[in-house]
Amino acid sequence: MKALDKETAIARMNTFGRNGTPFLFVIDYMQEHSYVEPLDGIDTSVCLYQFRGTGNAPDAGARYAGTIDWEFTPPTPADYRRSFDTVRRNLLGGNSYLTNLTCKVPLRTNLTLKDVFLHSHALYKLWLKDRFVCFSPEIFVRMEEGRIKSFPMKGTIDATLPHAESILLDDAKEAAEHATIVDLIRNDLSMVSEHVTVASYRYIDRLQTNKGPILQTSSEICGMLPGDYTKRLGDILFSLLPAGSITGAPKPRTMQIIAEAEGYERGFYTGVMGCYADGRLDSAVMIRFIEQEDGQLYFKAGGGITAQSRWESEYNEVIQKIYVPIY
Repeated sequence: MKALDKETAIARMNTFGRNGTPFLFVIDYMQEHSYVEPLDGIDTSVCLYQFRGTGNAPDAGARYAGTIDWEFTPPTPADYRRSFDTVRRNLLGGNSYLTNLTCKVPLRTNLTLKDVFLHSHALYKLWLKDRFVCFSPEIFVRMEEGRIKSFPMKGTIDATLPHAESILLDDAKEAAEHATIVDLIRNDLSMVSEHVTVASYRYIDRLQTNKGPILQTSSEICGMLPGDYTKRLGDILFSLLPAGSITGAPKPRTMQIIAEAEGYERGFYTGVMGCYADGRLDSAVMIRFIEQEDGQLYFKAGGGITAQSRWESEYNEVIQKIYVPIY
């Protein structure tokens, strides 16, 4: 697989869409490096994918029989708070309404990247040999029969807490964060489609992890695509990037704040991955992500920060998200 620049990736996606060629795409956060490969040309020794039960790894999803060693070193509270304070200062200054702050966390586990891919239970999974594995629950966009849909996911809580669902739905900070991201995604879809509506707002998803169940809130936003959309898949998809749920609002200024606060390169983490086949495009935001770098594993995780956020709660949410959905 050869990495492509943005212009080449867009042109390749447009061509494959125009010709009806099924293809896989993987795009990094900054849209500087992309893979766009016909499905029948993917080397399974290098790349495995499974999106909503369909992919090139028939044994994906097999139960893991062993024990899982799982240790990680989160940022110190002081380090996290320094990054958080950078974000909050900008929020209070009116430079952003919502900023997604993430961390790069050293991880020690007996699982290989391929183990995580094969045994994780997730809507969307991708493994690139000696690079990374992603096991994402978050849909980015789906395009089918002239419609585009997006499903932003914001708001997380430990499902075992008493009255967890009510606590999550009644949390003012979580509600404000979710409302902001829904408005941002609605505006994004309006750039490429018409008659954009919010079909479902703040519904609850339950996810299983190796540390126990969690609840997350999502919404569904829909629009009508132009008649020639399959010929312009690359143009449409890239115009929506990076995903609003992992940047914030307004997007360009918030990305500058993210670069200042995080202090590391996200790479493919928080990019998008997906495939196109039979007139349907399906994609996911690349969250829940483990990367291999010089033999060391790193888990990348984060969450949305608003002016109402408390650093202690956000710090704990990051730690809660450092899991694998193997059970």
